[in-house]
Amino acid sequence: MSDTSNLRQAALDYHAHPKPGKLEIRATKPMANGRDLARAYSPGVAEASLEIKADASNAELYTARGNLVAVVSNGTAVLGLGNIGALASKPVMEGKAVLFKKFAGIDCFDIEVDQPDPEKLADIVCALEPTFGAVNLEDIKAPDCFIVEKLCRERMNIPVFHDDQHGTAIVVGAAAKNALHVAGKAFEDIKVVSTGGGAAGIACLNMLVKLGVKRENIWLCDIHGLVYEGRAEDMNPHKDQFAQTSDLRTLDDVIGEADLFLGLSGPNVLKPEMVQKMAARPIIFALANPTPEILPEDARAVAPDAIIATGRSDFPNQVNNVLCFPFIFRGALDVGATEINDAMEIACVDGIAEMARATTSAEAAAAYKGEQLTFGPDYLIPKPFDPRLVGVVSSSVAKAAMESGVAKRPIDDLEAYKEKLNQTVFKSALLMRPVFEAAANASRRIVFAEGEDERVLRAAQAILEETTETPILIGRPDVIDARCERLGLTVRPGQDFQIVNPENDPRYYDYWNSYHQIMQRRGVTPDLAKAIMRTNTTAIGAIMVHRGEADSLICGTFGEYRWHLDYVEQVLDEGDLRPHGALSLMILEDGPLFIADTHVRQLPSPEELAETTIGAARHVRRFGLEPKIAFCSQSQFGNQAEGSGKRLRAALKILDSEPRDFTYEGEMNLDVALDPELRARIFPNSRLEGPANVLIFAHADAASGVRNILKMKANGLEVGPILMGMGNKAHIVTPSITARGLLNMAAIAGTPVDHYG
Repeated sequence: MSDTSNLRQAALDYHAHPKPGKLEIRATKPMANGRDLARAYSPGVAEASLEIKADASNAELYTARGNLVAVVSNGTAVLGLGNIGALASKPVMEGKAVLFKKFAGIDCFDIEVDQPDPEKLADIVCALEPTFGAVNLEDIKAPDCFIVEKLCRERMNIPVFHDDQHGTAIVVGAAAKNALHVAGKAFEDIKVVSTGGGAAGIACLNMLVKLGVKRENIWLCDIHGLVYEGRAEDMNPHKDQFAQTSDLRTLDDVIGEADLFLGLSGPNVLKPEMVQKMAARPIIFALANPTPEILPEDARAVAPDAIIATGRSDFPNQVNNVLCFPFIFRGALDVGATEINDAMEIACVDGIAEMARATTSAEAAAAYKGEQLTFGPDYLIPKPFDPRLVGVVSSSVAKAAMESGVAKRPIDDLEAYKEKLNQTVFKSALLMRPVFEAAANASRRIVFAEGEDERVLRAAQAILEETTETPILIGRPDVIDARCERLGLTVRPGQDFQIVNPENDPRYYDYWNSYHQIMQRRGVTPDLAKAIMRTNTTAIGAIMVHRGEADSLICGTFGEYRWHLDYVEQVLDEGDLRPHGALSLMILEDGPLFIADTHVRQLPSPEELAETTIGAARHVRRFGLEPKIAFCSQSQFGNQAEGSGKRLRAALKILDSEPRDFTYEGEMNLDVALDPELRARIFPNSRLEGPANVLIFAHADAASGVRNILKMKANGLEVGPILMGMGNKAHIVTPSITARGLLNMAAIAGTPVDHYG
């Protein structure tokens, strides 16, 4: 089977299985009993309706309207497919709705209307205003789309946005802004030649004018040639505004000395010999799909320094509307904007352009592994999966809406709003806030054992940008420097952070001698100590903490947990410091859940279980939460004499021997720990109220298994493991950790020792 056939079948399977389509509707409130029914529907629903009747703005408070967008099309101009009709456009509109939800958390209904008449279509859309907070018009042919949008904007008091026009224009504007920056040119000085007089083409030219291009420097061509004054064929008011007073008639006639070619037309329109006539360092946006106006390799054959963007994902600089529409709607909805105006569109342009010039996020790098994501000719606009887009772009749009006077619900604190947006994409952000705030009051030195790892390098960049901590990386300076350069990171070894080079470090003698003194009565000879200090980065990091050259060690991005733990124990297990458990925070859809001991003690003793419980309670409070601890076992409140229940009951007695400032109970099954109603039936006198948020297991296999199931099947995000009992001097992560996870661990490690046990 050919690659094309495989792709076609894969796409059809994606749409058909496991259930047809790409959308479903889910309730946001419980519907489990008669009480719920009475609140959700008759008679309780009448109260919400009466509140909205009294004040229409209450619809945003009591219904989903404020976060609901209509994606409306009549299927007359579906990208790459043409006039396929309303029904056939439904998969495309469903896809658009999915993108709204994925990238900005906006709910959508796709509405396919079998109505080719633009005025009647506008009537239908306007009649839907009570249902939606905004309308996204999609895939409506020109010039009908201009009519529909104009009528809807005039008659509706909510944002109406034709994405094919304005979304394309915004992303083109951002790409053009950065391309000119790379080329060393300015909007007001450039000559623009464009092909395509449709909705997207005209909107892009209008955007370039808003950004500073002089209208007299824009030369528009369509299928009939140059748009000039006096031309009668296939003209309309939107083309008229770009008509030139000229005797020139063809694209080839006008392309000379053009700085920017903007193509939104068809395949192979721009010939290599035309590119040769363009100005030095030409900018070529060949956006026709699936075949661009000129292939990048053909353009570079005659202009090696050309800066090129296309509409395809298999070339650099894909101009993709998904960089715009989720985020401009997010900002507009959140301030109750009555429209999306020029100021909001320009803010969106600036936000997208700004993101490309910033250091690439670890999440985007992971989603586009192998691609060069460093700002420059091949990276003019960010990738859609960069999670920072929603915070940067949407907050910029919201600010512009407020400043331009179209926001019905202005936001008092834009920084807090931006942080809230980030919390929607960085699941750990809200829970980690108390930890970051505690770490901000100290300047601790964090040494990373695997300093050459890409995740560590990205975490080091984030640490320097977002915290007061000082990262120290163990690794070869030339390797770290080369990788920072390749990854587009701005930090450099020796300048922004300290490097410990295992192959050649002036402290080598001090390090191996310190290690030998610790280990000389445990079979380690001087030669072995020397070898370990040349090759074992975990041991090197532990020695640095031991010698007071670092405050905390983070290791474990590769290798087995126990292997790392052995060296941590060898060097740092002294005095009151002794590892007694690993605590993993799992962030789930319905809240956080802490699990221990996931790694340290395979079969912990009752004393070790009690230690783990005390440490877990202390750590849970560092996250601003009150610990509710359940001892979990197959045994249930003493119904099995042996096994894990016996050890857990013994640990319970140890804890009961002294007053404790946290709630704990056991031993019990997992479902009983998490379901208070079930617990009340089985053990009505339980001292634990509500669902447990900390689960203590008597076997590491059980704790680790639950942790991994939650991570893989419940989309749980892990923070940790946190190594308890070491005075915050060391933490051992696992190979699955992300750069964001390492940043979170650095914040935990960066908290003063009196905060953590």
